[in-house]
Amino acid sequence: MATPTRQPEPQTTVEKTITQFLRVLRARNASPHTINAYRKDLAGFAAHMGEARWEEIDHVEIRGFLSRLYERGLSKTSVARSLAAVRSIYRWMAREGMVEQNPAKLVATPRLPQKLPRVPTIEEMNTVLDGDLPETVTFPERDRLLLELLYGCGIRNSELVGINLDDVHPQTEAILVRGKGKKERYVPFNPAVATALQTYLPARRLVVLKAGKSTPALLVNRRGGRLTTRSVGRIVKAIAVAKGLSPDVHPHTLRHAFGTHMLQEGADLRAIQELLGHERLSTTQRYTQLSMQHVMQVYGKTHPRAK
Repeated sequence: MATPTRQPEPQTTVEKTITQFLRVLRARNASPHTINAYRKDLAGFAAHMGEARWEEIDHVEIRGFLSRLYERGLSKTSVARSLAAVRSIYRWMAREGMVEQNPAKLVATPRLPQKLPRVPTIEEMNTVLDGDLPETVTFPERDRLLLELLYGCGIRNSELVGINLDDVHPQTEAILVRGKGKKERYVPFNPAVATALQTYLPARRLVVLKAGKSTPALLVNRRGGRLTTRSVGRIVKAIAVAKGLSPDVHPHTLRHAFGTHMLQEGADLRAIQELLGHERLSTTQRYTQLSMQHVMQVYGKTHPRAK
């Protein structure tokens, strides 16, 4: 006797909408990691809501869903991610005219503990920048300039690779940087950057000529093309590890070090905000926390009554 084929269970209203939403994300070329995360988080939401229709779900129901996640032992970070997924699908449904209100807006995001990045000390940064680069470095002139720009100017990785030759103004010792939201700012550079530039530019010219290419990019790879953010990350990590720093070091670590060390040396917080291209002063104020962390460590090590 043939075994009857098991029919898939009919989807609930919420599940059907989630399937549509995930299909839209795929059409927009969202990363597989993002889609998978949404699928998992929204599947849990659908299971909790059961047969409920969207118009029956309010902010109390959503809070109940989050409470259930806490009961299952999920961390605040995981709960916050699930809430973000629910908010995203509601925003999409609102744009599509499927719902009139977004009850997820009324649900507060769990307060997450602020994890401050570990910033290399001034001495550690001098160890990285002073002396010869590791023998494994294939383009030392470029990589030294790369490090000097990240730490000496406090720019983001994306800003670094976006710099063109015409953006560098040696006469005024400043670089035009294109930040978030296409906002532009001029960032001054120090003598160490100027020296690294003078050494790098002839080497860059040879690489571009050999590759037979023409590019406006300041930082180029060995094939004469613009350097990518991923390549910058690999270069920074490799040099940092070879110089004895933590393998957790990445380009943004040098930006953090720039802000923290400027503050430690007495720079004004608003000046640091301008240099870093922060829209809000509250973002820059994180460096106060980092600096205070350093002060507390020094206090603990040096005060006679703190030992």
